[in-house]
Amino acid sequence: MKQNARQSVSTGSPYEPLIGISRAVRIGRTIAVAGTAPLGPDGKTVAPGDPEAQARRCFEIALAALEKLGAGLRDVVRTRILLTRIEDWKTVAKVHGEFFRDVCPVNTIMQVGRFIDPEWLLEIEADAVVGAE
Repeated sequence: MKQNARQSVSTGSPYEPLIGISRAVRIGRTIAVAGTAPLGPDGKTVAPGDPEAQARRCFEIALAALEKLGAGLRDVVRTRILLTRIEDWKTVAKVHGEFFRDVCPVNTIMQVGRFIDPEWLLEIEADAVVGAE
């Protein structure tokens, strides 16, 4: 495979084939992880109403996608947290810290109107550069 060949992974979300997206794409050393919602393996929302549990699930999904593309948490250089309720920011930020306290990527936290599924309180995105440590 060419060094800059495009690689992509799916995490089985029912939205991926519907919208025509990948969970994450790698070209060269750069990986972009798409907006990741709190879905369980069955495609249903995890922990409706619980921002902490939803955040944890989102980060777990994103990490699994990174690992499939040969990266890990230490390669993450940027995260974005999109919330439907900005008052959940501290709860979700605490979970972010559990995953990234030793990595300290740049981060943006913002409020959005809503997501495709109204039970989703948040989505996360991540960008990584393999070998960035």
